[in-house]
Amino acid sequence: MASLEVARTRSERRRGLLGRDDVTGALLIERCRCVHTIGMSFDIEVLFLDRQRRVVDVVRMPPGRIGRPRLSARSVIEARAGASERWGLAVGDTLDVRLDA
Repeated sequence: MASLEVARTRSERRRGLLGRDDVTGALLIERCRCVHTIGMSFDIEVLFLDRQRRVVDVVRMPPGRIGRPRLSARSVIEARAGASERWGLAVGDTLDVRLDA
């Protein structure tokens, strides 16, 4: 289990983890198929999720990169690099995300 922030507004979705020195837990960005790390200060890991929140890809991205879109993705989780290994997640796993109202 990990703490999960949710980027709820358009501005929060566009900003993602930009401007942060670190992250504990992760950030869920819905309606997202592609991310970049331009302006980031640390490596991140991006978990691409389909409609059922199944992991369709996991990518480690250093700062200053533009990722390619994953057309089957409907949302992403951004976290510090190595998060999926710490959490025991891999492509094909389905996440149980519980959001507070």
